[in-house]
Amino acid sequence: MYFIRPLISICIISIFLSCNSEETSIPKPRGYYRIALPKHEYKVFAPESCPFTFEIPTYATALPDTNGLSQACWYYLVLPRFNGQIYLTYKKMENDLPQLLENTRTLVYKHTARASSIDENVFHYADGVSGVIYDIGGDAASPLQFFATDSTQHFLRGAVYFNSSPNADSIAPVEAFIRADIEHLLKSLKWK
Repeated sequence: MYFIRPLISICIISIFLSCNSEETSIPKPRGYYRIALPKHEYKVFAPESCPFTFEIPTYATALPDTNGLSQACWYYLVLPRFNGQIYLTYKKMENDLPQLLENTRTLVYKHTARASSIDENVFHYADGVSGVIYDIGGDAASPLQFFATDSTQHFLRGAVYFNSSPNADSIAPVEAFIRADIEHLLKSLKWK
């Protein structure tokens, strides 16, 4: 009996001494895997039957679109390293630039349900190439879309998609990396 009282006293004193009220535990934020990005290197993509040529990343593979609705000069740029692709569609213009622009705008703005922002970045490059790059913020299915045209004969449209749930935070580094490749693609675009 004599040893129980001192034991209880020691336990109560050690509980009070082990509690430090100044230090609070904070949960750690959720982390993401580190993504190793390759160097930006390019190769020429010049399909024989299409009226354009441009440079694509060396890590991309160009495949013709075999969807039942596809047309000539529609391609996928498969990005296996990033589990994604860039869909490219080409149209020969027949005095229908306003309709093509409206169709592009409609496809981009279908993402407003999930997008936090849509920024339109107009560009004008050499060789008569101009257009818009759309940066779609938030958890939208496609974070980047674009079109390029010479305003009279050629219209090229593209959209980037990843084969994963849209999470803007986790794909932000890859999106920025691919955006640089898209800018290079558009700067190197030449009409035949």
